[in-house]
Amino acid sequence: MAAGSTAVSQEIQQEVERLRTELALHNHRYYVLDEPLISDAEYDQLFRRLVDLETEYPELHDPASPTQKVGAPPLAAFTQVRHTVPMLSLANVVSRAEMQEFHQRVQRTLETTQDVEYVAEPKIDGVAVELVYENGKLTVGSTRGDGVTGEDVTANLKTVRSIPLTLLSQPAHPIPRRLEVRGEVFLPKASFRSLNDTRAETGEPLFANPRNATAGSLKQLDSAITAQRPLDFFCYGVGQIEGDVFASYWELRRAFTGWGIKPVPLGRVCPTVEEVFTVCDDLETRRDSLEYDIDGVVIKVNSFALQAQLGQISRSPRWATAYKFPAIQATTTVLNIVPQVGRIGTLTPVAELAPVHIGGVTVKSASLHNMDEIKRKDIRIGDTVIVERAGDVIPYVVKTIPEKRTGRERSFVMPATCPVCGAQVAREEGEAAYRCTGPFCPAQLKESLKFFAARGSMDIDGLGEKIIDQLVDKKLAQDPGDLYLLTAEQLAALDRLGEKSAHNLVAALERSKTTTLPRLIAALGIRHLGEATARQLAEYFGDLDRIMQAEEEALQDVPDIGPEVARSVAAFFGQERNRAVVKKLLDTGVHFPRLEAKPAGRLHGQTFVLTGSLASLTRPQAKQRLEALGAKVTSSVSKKTDYVVAGIDPGSKRDKAEKLGVPILSEEELLEKL
Repeated sequence: MAAGSTAVSQEIQQEVERLRTELALHNHRYYVLDEPLISDAEYDQLFRRLVDLETEYPELHDPASPTQKVGAPPLAAFTQVRHTVPMLSLANVVSRAEMQEFHQRVQRTLETTQDVEYVAEPKIDGVAVELVYENGKLTVGSTRGDGVTGEDVTANLKTVRSIPLTLLSQPAHPIPRRLEVRGEVFLPKASFRSLNDTRAETGEPLFANPRNATAGSLKQLDSAITAQRPLDFFCYGVGQIEGDVFASYWELRRAFTGWGIKPVPLGRVCPTVEEVFTVCDDLETRRDSLEYDIDGVVIKVNSFALQAQLGQISRSPRWATAYKFPAIQATTTVLNIVPQVGRIGTLTPVAELAPVHIGGVTVKSASLHNMDEIKRKDIRIGDTVIVERAGDVIPYVVKTIPEKRTGRERSFVMPATCPVCGAQVAREEGEAAYRCTGPFCPAQLKESLKFFAARGSMDIDGLGEKIIDQLVDKKLAQDPGDLYLLTAEQLAALDRLGEKSAHNLVAALERSKTTTLPRLIAALGIRHLGEATARQLAEYFGDLDRIMQAEEEALQDVPDIGPEVARSVAAFFGQERNRAVVKKLLDTGVHFPRLEAKPAGRLHGQTFVLTGSLASLTRPQAKQRLEALGAKVTSSVSKKTDYVVAGIDPGSKRDKAEKLGVPILSEEELLEKL
């Protein structure tokens, strides 16, 4: 920060500093401690205020500001970073006997027969990185690379919410002058599933597993893309530390927490090798229930003095090893491929497999996602395939083994009619998905009701898949509104649902009637519309009737809503059947507090295109600022574009603007408009 600047008042400087400190605290509470102190709306309000001030006073720019987590201008290429201390790889053990051999080698090298204290931690299946903090501020972030040299991915790592840009002060351990943090960036399992679902819907190639998705995210030259992916980070060690001395790794772990850095969870100090075995067994049992992928346990000598005494060999330390879990892949045969009908009618091909045991679970089926994916992997009925099951992620086919084909294999063809209701199946131009066109398809209805009742939607406790299947099969629920007309007597008559459970479910339905407008909109299951977009709609219009009556053009005035989402929302509420369902929900008592619609900004109705790099603010910041004033920011130039903002190296968009006669603004002119 430009302290003492004559252009910026001391009051503004203090407010900016306060906002940065407060937002850093809330990031730490939310992403590291999972103990938020304020609501998302309150956080957004603080964040927008900081963006406004940093935009208005560019001399206050600070690379460690929380606003840097939205991304920076795209890079032309990654540069190389040499690690001060090499990032070594670990030797592996795969059995108790091999772990016992490792322990005995440690004892021999230390010339002792006494127990050695270890720390055992889950081995996160992510991408290894190093974060360099100088005087508490993140200056460089890099990949492991070959262990000696990695790639500079600082801009991408700054977007990871759980990585602090500035370390927190703590009484026990002052912030080191230089701190090189090593750890793993990863994608949680639920986020991975959501990301692949979106890519399948849009016809993009799917990521093979969370680690693959993480690596792809960190290799983006445009950090704004990385910022859209909910990556996370755990630290497991250090390179160089200047300014503090620690006796043990466990002591350092506690310091990490105080500085605002998340150490690998579930770590334990193990006074004996027998306790190491206990931790390994425990983590292998819990592996599938964790929110992130692990592929083993890292065991390291706790004492730093003993680590130094043990030293290293070539590219791995003598004081640590990785206990590897059994593989989560197996080879099996595709017995058949059958289409399953989803919530919006999408037919998803699913491989029926010869049962195979993977990671403690018998796998009998695997999603093939869409026809493009089947063609890309050339999967045929009768093929021998490699199947992977990563935690609770639905099993999927990694690849086929063509060498094992006999000539009797068959290609799968998507059916012309829905396998559930018999309606025609269609594929829209430019889309990967085939869809059932039947408006009353029971399969779609079941999936829609499951989505409506789920957490994050109406959160109807106790309304599970088996109950919904019975309700639809017995024609007790033909749409979400029918759920609120159910009686305890009707529910008690269902299989496996007694009188007490029926009354509990009726009570849960009654509780769910009190909701919010964003949650109700999201629960309706409108195609392409998620929870965040539903919140944008609700905040912009403030009223359900206004949303239902809005035309496509008006819907596109909402920040972050493009033509595709606007078209989908307008089409949904344009159908009489859907409007009738909403009316039934309201008539049965579903209610929510009214929101005040956001007033139109002074740039309302104007369309901007940003091109090139900006010096005083990032393009995501400029986009956010324009949208806050009511403008719409698009990615392509057309006759409908009002202004093109040309930064450094603007490229072809400026040329197209000149050809179409669209006004071109400099960065200074943009700041004047803001």
